[in-house]
Amino acid sequence: MGRQNIEFKTSDGITLRGWFYSLDNTSNNKLPTLVLADGFTALKEMTLDFYAESFTSALPMNCLIYDHRGFGESDHMPGQPRGELVPNLQISDYSDAITYAATRSEVDPDKIGIWGTSYSGGHVLTVAAIERRVKVVLSQGPYRIGRMQGKEPTYVPIVHEDLFGSCALNGKDVYDFFMEWQKKSTRNNSITLKSVELFRAYEAQQLIEKISPTPLLLTVPTLDTLTPPDLSLAAYARAREPKELQLLPGGHFDSYAGETMRNNISTQIRFLEKWLVGRSETKKNGV
Repeated sequence: MGRQNIEFKTSDGITLRGWFYSLDNTSNNKLPTLVLADGFTALKEMTLDFYAESFTSALPMNCLIYDHRGFGESDHMPGQPRGELVPNLQISDYSDAITYAATRSEVDPDKIGIWGTSYSGGHVLTVAAIERRVKVVLSQGPYRIGRMQGKEPTYVPIVHEDLFGSCALNGKDVYDFFMEWQKKSTRNNSITLKSVELFRAYEAQQLIEKISPTPLLLTVPTLDTLTPPDLSLAAYARAREPKELQLLPGGHFDSYAGETMRNNISTQIRFLEKWLVGRSETKKNGV
């Protein structure tokens, strides 16, 4: 298995950068491919490499990971600030990542899936509803929240040591997760207030009925305080077949570490084998 640094242009000319994971494919077969992006302000280094390595080690497939525009190694629109999260643009970037993947010689363009977590877990539900090129969708802990009134744009902390302090995301588990990663990555703890306004107005699951006939795996942490499980379960009930539900014991960030993460990946591997890769292809490649 190898990992390459990649970059590609979006439809509005922004360069996004990331990694492409592929097998040592001496037969030059075109393989199924999964496109992954991380959640709210998170970078590709924040466990996405572990997910991609797990998938490509277990199955004959590729993975494409990238940083969202304005974060990590990806560029941002000239004249706009870095650290600005606009849901519709991130959704469009997923489609451009699919287009880029389909041009690669290692990729079967008829077998491309998408994966998202938290904020991007909401994005992939929308992408799958409007993009018939998507053959499977995996969404874990998709974020959904009602609108609140915004203020004049400025920068605010993403998390705050005072659990009731002014920031984008409150809660001890949120603070601990992001601050731990801040110590070992290039991530910073600020975001534009406009991003927060858009974030809290975003209804990612409103098109979930339209995902079918694309297979959907929805992963719901049962003790999630950031994305209440009842909202995700209500959305899952509206989704049409084929669909699968995975209930994870623990909170929003438990799927990024330890035994919960390993169990989560195992379920996702089985889903990908069934709906994207195919068991016969797995046996043929001896994986």
